Amino acid sequence: MPRKSHQRSESDDARRIAGSFVAGHVLTDRLTALRARFDHAGVTALLVTHPANLFHLSNFRGSAGVLLVTADDVSLVVDSRYTTAVETLLGSEAGCPGMAFEQVASSYEETLRDLLGRCDSTPVGIEASHMTVWRYEWLERALADSGVVLRPTTGLVEAGRVVKDVFELATLREAGVRISRVMERMLQSCEAGRTEREMAAGIDHAIQTAGFDRPAFETIVASGPHTALPHAHPGDRVLAAGDLVLLDFGGIYHGYCVDLTRMACLGAPDAAAVDWYAAVREAHAAALETVRPGVRGSDVDAAAREVLDRRGLGAAFGHGTGHGIGLEVHEAPRINRRRPPTGAGQDDEDVLLEPGMVFTVEPGVYLPGRGGVRLEDDLVVTPAGHELLTVVSRDLLVV
Repeated sequence: MPRKSHQRSESDDARRIAGSFVAGHVLTDRLTALRARFDHAGVTALLVTHPANLFHLSNFRGSAGVLLVTADDVSLVVDSRYTTAVETLLGSEAGCPGMAFEQVASSYEETLRDLLGRCDSTPVGIEASHMTVWRYEWLERALADSGVVLRPTTGLVEAGRVVKDVFELATLREAGVRISRVMERMLQSCEAGRTEREMAAGIDHAIQTAGFDRPAFETIVASGPHTALPHAHPGDRVLAAGDLVLLDFGGIYHGYCVDLTRMACLGAPDAAAVDWYAAVREAHAAALETVRPGVRGSDVDAAAREVLDRRGLGAAFGHGTGHGIGLEVHEAPRINRRRPPTGAGQDDEDVLLEPGMVFTVEPGVYLPGRGGVRLEDDLVVTPAGHELLTVVSRDLLVV
């Protein structure tokens, strides 16, 4: 979180830069918090290679780049495609104070070898989930005589992303408003005679017209029996009278993802669809009611699952109740069943909820060959409970 010395201007800053870049002092705070986690991980520096983590710490967005964070310094390594963008960034108020810029000469690996060879830090952590084995082994061989040791780590930067700061929440709130408006329009556009593929293309266009960078994932439009497929791909099926229609889509707004699912019915739904929808809506409400600081993600999942079990639909709900959302469409915290203890101990991903955590709530039921229902919203945990970031009626829209 931003330092207390900045609190007086946080609201103004958030309004000014929401949907853009955070101010340099926020990056300084994030780097300070990251360095505080070095000792526990047994490292003195970290090579950051995951694009989402790179953006979180530096405001740099690109398809390639590496950030070396030591106890005292931070260096951004990019190739010539991004030289102008980085120079502009570093010369602005969104530039990370004290960050050095290193341009790739021949290859990223050789540039990293030289950079690490000049630094006094060791062991140097690498993001084990995001660095290829080839690059890791190449660097190990190249640094063998330098005294620099590489050590795999997991989740060091992600631990600082799980609780969103005021700047991130301002962006996510605006994104939630925008995606909700898109959903309201797209639900009204459901009509017999259109194909799923045509509907999806219209949604993608509406997402970009609404100011998003791009869709957050492949837009899902499922109709009739296809609604029984949790991740259905839009196809050439023509929407017909009596169909349930599931719309699941999201957008990336200046780097941050939102994700929303609603249902429509082309004409009056049959009795089975009414029952499924009522059960999922009750499960959704039960999950929301559970959200507050101090409960576990698995408690939220259990609340939704209990409703569907009681209604005889538990076996039709196969996925988790939700997932964290932010710079990535799936990130911490995990909102799913508690995993049984293993030799390694408790389920470390089943975290206690804290104010500022952002995730989806999306229970669903899926009856193969018949159809299914899912309702999804994005929310942020608050000291008193939760705040919905997506606000669209959860009534089944009959069109």
